[in-house]
Amino acid sequence: MPEIEQKGQNMIKLYLVRHGETVDNVDRVLQGQTDGRLNENGIRMAHEVAGRMADVHIDAFFSSDLGRCINTCSIIAEPHQQPIIQTKLLRERDWGSFTGLYIPDLKGRVWPDDIETNEQMYERAEQFLQWIRRDYDGKTLLVVGHGIINLVLMSILLDMPMREIEKMQNAEVRVFEVGGERKEERGEG
Repeated sequence: MPEIEQKGQNMIKLYLVRHGETVDNVDRVLQGQTDGRLNENGIRMAHEVAGRMADVHIDAFFSSDLGRCINTCSIIAEPHQQPIIQTKLLRERDWGSFTGLYIPDLKGRVWPDDIETNEQMYERAEQFLQWIRRDYDGKTLLVVGHGIINLVLMSILLDMPMREIEKMQNAEVRVFEVGGERKEERGEG
């Protein structure tokens, strides 16, 4: 990963987490911006992350405002006895009229016009990163999001197209150092 020169700012340590497994993940249903529901395995996964993170100092916990992320983050944050900052900026892609459909049935189908674009997702992710750079400089944050929005965040942080980044598994944790504003443009993904 190339180093990016920072001027006068501390690095943010960012623990990026994907929500625990849901009923719809197992059923291969496109959840999009629905709340979703953690299944027993997803709850167990979140407790495992909580156990691993219990002794790690976290200054703030962030979550998508969708149920599957809030539930995952609540379990992880419990040992820290800290509130969760919920934000729409971390929501999953809005799949429009594809939401709720069986994923294998969508292969080869033309995407409808009501699906959130990559550009719109990048804009949300950039807004989130600007927010934490401005208000949480030098802090350690744990952020619970979704598969695709997490890919977008990683695409920006790593300056790589989304297609070149390995997808996160449910309840997977990846760690990043986030600095000040970057001047270079991100690659399209």
